[in-house]
Amino acid sequence: MRATIQYKPNVEVVGNPERLALRSVEIFASEAKRAVKAKDAFHVAISGGNTPKRFFELLGEQPHARSVPWDKVQLFWVDERIVPVDSHLSNYKLAADTFLREVPIPEENIHRIPTEYCDFSAAAHCYEEAIREAFGLEAGRIPQFDLIVLGMGVDGHTGSLFPNSYATFDTDDLACVVYSLDEKLNRITLTHPVLSAASHLVVQVCGREKAQILKEVLTSEPDEVRYPIHSLWPVLDKVTWLVDAAAAQDLQLISPV
Repeated sequence: MRATIQYKPNVEVVGNPERLALRSVEIFASEAKRAVKAKDAFHVAISGGNTPKRFFELLGEQPHARSVPWDKVQLFWVDERIVPVDSHLSNYKLAADTFLREVPIPEENIHRIPTEYCDFSAAAHCYEEAIREAFGLEAGRIPQFDLIVLGMGVDGHTGSLFPNSYATFDTDDLACVVYSLDEKLNRITLTHPVLSAASHLVVQVCGREKAQILKEVLTSEPDEVRYPIHSLWPVLDKVTWLVDAAAAQDLQLISPV
């Protein structure tokens, strides 16, 4: 018998990756308009990887996206591999090659994570200062993004918050370096206090290979070290899970909460 869980994830199942991308654009445009109407600016952070690629392409094509007040958009990244900006592994390059070339966002409103520093800690500090300046924040304050778009890996990681790493959770920084001890690349990522402070978070989950981890994450007791995505559980009411049918295949086996 499953233990009672007090959390109720808001899971929105869409038919396929194309529908997931379209729905992501709808949310992006809606949140942008809402934020600009309320405070004349839209602060958003996006992720990289395979899942958001079509979403990015549609941001440059869809009528919903063309109605976004791009001059009011302050664009940030959730995380970045420490690679040259023209590397095919760069999250910034993915955005630059898709929607950034198509939309009228001012260059000064694009806040990429700097990867050209030899000192990675200095790079993370530089990114943190860019965030503080864009939000007009004093030291010690946490920014409240209007929207953060995340993904989830097959190991339950999100951003560059990886399993079994206490260091990325025990911090007051806005951005930190994630050093790799294996073949993975070093990275810079927003920290979990920043993710948790956002007004709205969208987690995109696509593909049959994500079905098992999605079920595990949604039915397990929160354990943010084992499954870093669980760091969002205290703010689960602000999280929308956009899941395609393939990733949702095992969810019908879950008893209603």
